Amino acid sequence: MTPPRRRQTESPTDAAALAGDTVLVTGGAGFVGSHIADALVDDSDVRVLDNFSSGRHENVPDGATVVEGDVRDADAVDEAMDGVDVVFHEAGLVSVPESVDRPTDSNEANVVATLNVLEAARREDARVVAASSVGIYGDPVDVPVHEGDPKQPTSPYGVDKLALDHYTRLYHDLYGLDTVALRYFNVYGPRQSAGEYSGVISTFLEQAQSGQPLTVDGDGEQTRDFVHVSDVVRANLAAATTDSVGRAYNVGTGDSISIRELADLIRDVTDSSSEVTHAEARPGDIDRSEADVSRARRQLGFEAEVALRDGLRDLVERAVPVR
Repeated sequence: MTPPRRRQTESPTDAAALAGDTVLVTGGAGFVGSHIADALVDDSDVRVLDNFSSGRHENVPDGATVVEGDVRDADAVDEAMDGVDVVFHEAGLVSVPESVDRPTDSNEANVVATLNVLEAARREDARVVAASSVGIYGDPVDVPVHEGDPKQPTSPYGVDKLALDHYTRLYHDLYGLDTVALRYFNVYGPRQSAGEYSGVISTFLEQAQSGQPLTVDGDGEQTRDFVHVSDVVRANLAAATTDSVGRAYNVGTGDSISIRELADLIRDVTDSSSEVTHAEARPGDIDRSEADVSRARRQLGFEAEVALRDGLRDLVERAVPVR
């Protein structure tokens, strides 16, 4: 018997602003998308579009309508978008290594799919909040990274997300569509699966909880800005109600930690005696990452609330199952 899922998202003010709206979440059975659906299902008519290639049926909250289909299929997107007021576009291929292995598939899942969503939203005059990525910046000249800094992606995934970012803005400028792109930094939290292409926190937790060595790619000096999924949901809800549309916003904490320090922190919060080992650096990876969040703070009223140690402790206390 599956235990009841505790909801992570607590943004009553922003969720209430969408009360009565019809909302579509692409990739709504996946990691971030399912948390967005959770936040809105009590007050809004929530639809989830997912092909369940990586999303899970049990992630979809009770009360949401499921449309099983692929965002690469324009007809499926049109069907799901009928009568929608706001769409949160979370579907896509989210792995840097996988995009290096399969760049054409990454382009289809991230760029072609985004155009399908934007075109359908344009016909419905629906607001679009789209998931972009820190990957668009590549190796930054300096940190923290501001939205206006150079974009030099180092992977097909980063190129794809930069295209998504540009298309989202362009549809506002050309067609007057209300759009916002959110540039996620490193998101973590419940329902993030561990595996070959998963987030490093999920992988480290799996390794620590099973007594395996924690495997650090490269020398471990690379830094990341880890933002909890509940904060990412809050950013999405703020973007769905802001007047400052046609822009992109960093979604992070404004703090960073090295991967080696992260491994030690996870050993500490899990009380694990696992060793830390090193593997080859991943192709397309970047050295430093930390968000300048001043634009999001100023125009969205968004600021991350969950400290990394607290977020990790919460995951351990929940005994999040390793998948």
